Amino acid sequence: MGQILAIDYGKARCGIAITDDMQIIASGLETVENRILMEFLKKYFNENKVDEVVIGLPIDLRGNISEVETDILKFIEEFKKEFSDIAVHRFDERFTSKMASFFISQSGKTKKKRQEKGLIDKVSATIILQNFLEQRLR
Repeated sequence: MGQILAIDYGKARCGIAITDDMQIIASGLETVENRILMEFLKKYFNENKVDEVVIGLPIDLRGNISEVETDILKFIEEFKKEFSDIAVHRFDERFTSKMASFFISQSGKTKKKRQEKGLIDKVSATIILQNFLEQRLR
């Protein structure tokens, strides 16, 4: 069994999270700028067995899709061409940034570290992936 990788795709950068090989626990991996995301994934997939990718679906509180979805759809199209053997799933990412900020504030990190956007992106990807795993168990 391979890992599952999650992407919290933003306007400038993406938070990346990964499961263990048993697909039980999600852990933050990295924050990557969008412009080098495909390069990062190629390298990661060459070194690790990844079966599936979960990409956050940016829906606001009113149920509207965020503007960044256009960029996400372009990325997914490119991803499927490059990695046709890896399944792609979408997962609602509502509240993940707020939850990430809360968890980081509770973790005892310094104020400077808590305000680091890359950390929020990585934790958001971890939350998306853990929620995806939990939904699968239901």
